[in-house]
Amino acid sequence: MSKNVLAISIGDLNGIGIEIALAAHAEVCRIAEPIYCISQGMLESVAHKLNISVPSTFNIYPIKGEFELKPGMVCEKSGLYSYKSFKKAIKLCENKLADAIVTLPIHKEAWFEAGIEYKGHTDMLRDWFKAQAIMMLGCEKMYVALYTEHIPLHAVAKSLSTKKLTQFLLDLAKDIPSEKIAVLGLNPHAGDGGVLGDEEKKIVKAIKRANESLDKNLFFWTYGSGYRFYSKNASRVSTLCMHVS
Repeated sequence: MSKNVLAISIGDLNGIGIEIALAAHAEVCRIAEPIYCISQGMLESVAHKLNISVPSTFNIYPIKGEFELKPGMVCEKSGLYSYKSFKKAIKLCENKLADAIVTLPIHKEAWFEAGIEYKGHTDMLRDWFKAQAIMMLGCEKMYVALYTEHIPLHAVAKSLSTKKLTQFLLDLAKDIPSEKIAVLGLNPHAGDGGVLGDEEKKIVKAIKRANESLDKNLFFWTYGSGYRFYSKNASRVSTLCMHVS
């Protein structure tokens, strides 16, 4: 059976991404066929800096814009290169040359210095495809979906509305097969009845509306800003919806 092809955007070359790619390459090749969006010249420069040999099976798709490496430094040119790498990975998928994208770490300040309007991969994907994109962290047993991402903490409460959260929950229900999804509060102690904030009222309304629209009780309110997953809880909850920046 053929393996899926992964278009891997190389991330910020002044950071740890390329070292991760080289170290994990053999393991990745056991389950997929990776294509790394990086030029031969930049790959050789990084490998020399790291004193690491490049595997013969390290297939690349060249990206223009070579620059002098400055490990650990924020660099406009490195930011632009990582952006171009990500853009090429998207296009490889659009052109059916890859099945999925894997992203290595970027530096948001480097993107900013390069004049890139996006704060990260997720909002760029959202704009590129003109569709909702939900940032998630996960493992086999549980996913964590983020209602907000890449905004200052003081703006999180202001961004919360019943209408927007309801739509977020409905979009999440389409993407993640789950019997139950726990929704956390925003404030400490879930606001303690309004003493520490009343945003939880909007969250509860959104849960109710989403469940009514789905005609099932998929989402449930945890009455807290944290949730302890004992074995009995973990067996029935595979997705956790959080409100974090």
